[in-house]
Amino acid sequence: MNNSKVLITGGAGFVGSNLAHYLNDNYDLKELIIVDNLISAEMINVPRGENINFIYGSIADDMILGLLPEDINYVFHLSCYHGNQSSIANPIEDHKNNNLTSLKLFDKISTFNNLQKVVYAAAGCAVAEKKYGEVGATSEDAPVSLFHDSPYSISKLVGEMYGNFYFQQKEFPFVKARFQNIYGPREILGAGVWRGTVHTVWRNVTPTFIWKTLKNEEITLFAEGAASRDFLFVEDVVRGLVACALKGEAGEAYNLASGVETTIKTLAEKIIKITGSKSNIKLMPKREWDNSGNRFGDPSKSKYKLDFIAKEDLTGGLEKTIAWTLKNKNLIQHSIDKHSYYFK
Repeated sequence: MNNSKVLITGGAGFVGSNLAHYLNDNYDLKELIIVDNLISAEMINVPRGENINFIYGSIADDMILGLLPEDINYVFHLSCYHGNQSSIANPIEDHKNNNLTSLKLFDKISTFNNLQKVVYAAAGCAVAEKKYGEVGATSEDAPVSLFHDSPYSISKLVGEMYGNFYFQQKEFPFVKARFQNIYGPREILGAGVWRGTVHTVWRNVTPTFIWKTLKNEEITLFAEGAASRDFLFVEDVVRGLVACALKGEAGEAYNLASGVETTIKTLAEKIIKITGSKSNIKLMPKREWDNSGNRFGDPSKSKYKLDFIAKEDLTGGLEKTIAWTLKNKNLIQHSIDKHSYYFK
């Protein structure tokens, strides 16, 4: 990847900024182009450097698409309208920021001649079986349901389908990286602008639990904490994204997963123990909209094809994330407080 031009859409966001820092620190890039409209991100996450070109706005904007150099070598399409519940509250914004962005980007760059790989941030939740109880690890060829819990899940699948279309019709070098539940440093609670619900602030489960335990606040677990996920440390997903770009086969999907199933109750208990918190756990029934009870990913294809293995276990990853949170408490508090007019 040395001496390459790389584009990251959503490069100021949680995963995107970690990827941007990794590429900037480990490769001699000709140019690193970051496009982000900062809907759910903060500029403080963006690395600085003479070869870094930050463009503020949506990748669906025709003017911004026109600024992209045609000799780009690698594209990481990570921008999205963040989160299931935000998409349920506003499906139109989800469409504008998830579906339209993917279609317009793919259509534009499908004519570029120097593309080596386009890596798309797909979602493991979109293909996982929607059930509670004992489940097997979700593989890349799992059957896809036409019934989904959120527009976010739908739009992530649509993005795969658009990419597959251009792959079939125009030999588009498209690779799907299916994320599990990513956690780690640079996920700032309240990042970006108010998006209509409290989930602007309480984003993913891990940073929310960490923040509340540090304040000794009660932690609410829906489905009585029995739901389970596959938690992957952000440094591992970054290595997986780079592996997809360098080793992934066009047209293929790869799970970026630990292969370990962890219940939400176990996650909460681990965080409480590490932080030494006095937080109590409150068990609640499952949310009406959420049928994705238990799931985890099968990483065997990624191990065989990409030489990808998750290196950080959950305890170690949580310790690093908690340490980052403590170091950045003022930043996070400021990010939360800026929504105080809306958020109670």
